[in-house]
Amino acid sequence: MIHHLNVDLETYSSVPIGKAGLYKYVQSPDFQILLFGYSLDGTPPVVLDLTQGAQIPNDIGLLLFDSHCIKHAYNAAFEWYCLSKHYRLIPGLWYINNWLSQWRCTMLHGLYCGYTAGLDATGKALGLPEDKRKLATGKALIKLFCTPTTPTARNGGRTRTMPHHEPEKWGLFKTYNAGDVVAEQEIERRLSPFPVPPEVQRQWETDLRINARGVAVDLDLIHGALECSDTVTSALTEEAVQLTGLNNPNSVAQLSNWLAKETGENIADLRKDTVKTMLGGVLESDDARRALEIRQELSKTSVKKYTAMTDAVCDDGRVRGLLQFYGANRTGRWAGRIIQPQNLPQTHIYDGMLDLARDLVKGRKIDTLKLIYGSVPDTLSQLIRTALTPAPGHKFVDADFSAIEARVIAWLAGEDWVLNVFRGHGKIYEATASQMFGVPIEKIVKGESEYALRQKGKVATLALGYQGAAGALINMGALKMGIPEEDLPDIVRRWRDSNRRIVDLWYSVENTAIGVVQTGRPAGVHGLMFALEGDHGTDQYFLTITLPSGRKLYYAKPFLSPNQWGNDSLHYYGMNQTTKKWEVVDTYGGKLVENCVQAIARDCLAENIERLEAAGYPVVFHVHDEVVIDIENEKADLDAVCQIMGQPIPWAPGLPLKADGWVGDYYTKD
Repeated sequence: MIHHLNVDLETYSSVPIGKAGLYKYVQSPDFQILLFGYSLDGTPPVVLDLTQGAQIPNDIGLLLFDSHCIKHAYNAAFEWYCLSKHYRLIPGLWYINNWLSQWRCTMLHGLYCGYTAGLDATGKALGLPEDKRKLATGKALIKLFCTPTTPTARNGGRTRTMPHHEPEKWGLFKTYNAGDVVAEQEIERRLSPFPVPPEVQRQWETDLRINARGVAVDLDLIHGALECSDTVTSALTEEAVQLTGLNNPNSVAQLSNWLAKETGENIADLRKDTVKTMLGGVLESDDARRALEIRQELSKTSVKKYTAMTDAVCDDGRVRGLLQFYGANRTGRWAGRIIQPQNLPQTHIYDGMLDLARDLVKGRKIDTLKLIYGSVPDTLSQLIRTALTPAPGHKFVDADFSAIEARVIAWLAGEDWVLNVFRGHGKIYEATASQMFGVPIEKIVKGESEYALRQKGKVATLALGYQGAAGALINMGALKMGIPEEDLPDIVRRWRDSNRRIVDLWYSVENTAIGVVQTGRPAGVHGLMFALEGDHGTDQYFLTITLPSGRKLYYAKPFLSPNQWGNDSLHYYGMNQTTKKWEVVDTYGGKLVENCVQAIARDCLAENIERLEAAGYPVVFHVHDEVVIDIENEKADLDAVCQIMGQPIPWAPGLPLKADGWVGDYYTKD
C-alpha cells in the first residue's frame, strides 16, 4: 500500500536564508527544527513542537524513509534538506539518491501547471477558500521565532525569541504551521488531475543533486576584490565630494541638480546610457565631465556579487543552491539564485592578462591594476565569473550549445535552408545575410565590402524569430552596431521573405490555439499538440501545448477577447512579468512560438544534463544553454562532452545540435 505524507517544517537558523541560501542556512550549528507539521493520507494535520521535547513518532519516522510512502511538501527541497540534517544523514550517499526520489514538490507541481512559486500566491491564483489558504500572519511569526532577535532593553537583551517569551503568538504559530499543511494538500488535490511527468520529476531530483553539490569559490580573489573596491570607491567618492561640494555625490537627485547648474542643461536621469551619451557629447565644464566620469566608474563595479558569494559560501568553500528548477514557469527553464549565474558580467580580458589581473587583485595591487587595465571597478566586474573555480586537482569543462534557439525554431518550422546551414558550415549569420540580400556567401568575408551585411544577418537572426519588427532589432542593438534606423524595416521584410516557413509557424500556431479554445477540440501543428484540459471537480481549466518531448506548457483559464485591432486574441491568467501580479495576460503567435522554442531548448539541455551525469561528468551549474562540469584533471575531456551533447535526441529527429567550449581553471565567458 502506498501512503502519502504531507510535511511542513518551521525552523530556526541565525544564517539569513534569503542571502545565504538553503544549504548554508541548514548547515549553521544553531539550525533547529521548531515545528513538524504533517498529515498522513489526508487526515487532519498534526503539529509536533520539537522545542518542548517532543520527538517525531517512530511510525512517522519510519514512513519518512519508507519507499512505499510518498513525501509531499511545498518547496520540498527545504524539507528534504532540513530533515537530512535533523537525522544526521551523510551527504552524497543514500539520502541524496534513494530518499530524494521519494519526495514530491507541490511548488514544482504548481509551476509546471503555469502557476506562481509562493504558497500564498498560488493558493489565491487557484481560488482556494480562506480556510485553506496560508495565514497572512505567517511572515511576522516567522520573523519573530525563526530569525535572530535584535537585543533591546525592552526584551531583556535577548538575541532570540523562544516559545515561552511569546506563548500566545507561539500558539498562533502552530496554527499557522497546520494551515500550511492544509494549503499544500489542497493545492496538490486541485492539481492532481494534471500530474508532473516522471521525466520532469527525475530532472528535479538531478537539479537538487547539482544544487547540493555546489561549486567552489576563490575566497582569496573575492576578499581582494572587496578590499580593492572599498579603497577605490572611497577615493572616487572623496574626489566627487571635493569636486561638487555635495554631501552625497552618489545621490541621483543631488548630482542631477548640481550638473544642471554646472551645465545649464536639464538632466533627465543618470542611467548608464545617459551618462555615456553625455560624455560622448560636448561638455564645456571640465568639472561636470569629471563628475560624470566618476559616476561612470562607480557604476561599473559589481561587488554585490562578490558579497553574495561570501554570504553563501559554506565551510567547505563551496556555494550551493545557485539554480531554481522551473524558475521560468512558462517554459520550465532554470532561473538563477543567490549570485544569479545567469546574470554575471562578461569577461573581455583574456589569457595571461586575465591570470595577471586575478593575481594583482589577490595582492591588492591597486596602482598596478590602474596602470595596466585602467579602470579598477571595471576590472573587478570582469573578474566576477573567475571567482567560481573547480575543486583542487580538477578542471572546469564548459560546453555551450551553439545557436540553440535558431536551430530549434528552424527545426520546428521546417525551414530547411537554415537546417542545412547548421548541418554544414554553421555560419548562420553569413548565410542569413546571403539569403536576405542575394549575395554569394563566399563574398561575406573579412576584406570584402559585402562583409558589412553580416551584421544585418546577425541582428536579424537574433531579433526577428518571434514576430518582432524594427523595435526588436533596436532592442537587440542594431543601432549600436551602426545600422541606420531607416534600414530596419527593409531588414525585417527581407528576413521574413527569406524565412517564410518560420513566418507561417507564427500564424499557424496562433490560429491553432484560437481554434482549440473556440471549439474545444484538440489540434496539432508542426509537431505541437494543442488541447483544452479541465477538471470540473477542482475547477481547473487550461490550454495545453504538448511539446515533442511529451512535456506540456499550461495556460490557465484561457479565453478569447478582441485585441487593439478588433481581432480575436488569446488571453489567459498568468504572472505579468512587468507588474509581477497574477492577472490576465494576452498573447499572440510569435510569443507562443517563443515559449515553445525556449521550452524545447530547455528540454534539450535537461536531456543532456542527464546524459552527462550518467557518463560521469558532474555538472556544478548551468547557464541558459551552457553546462559547467567540475572534474578531475585527467578526465577533463572537452571533445567527449561535446560529443555527448551533439548526439541526436530521440524525440527530436533531424534536429542538428552542436556544442563547443573550453577547459580551464576558473569560469569565464566573453
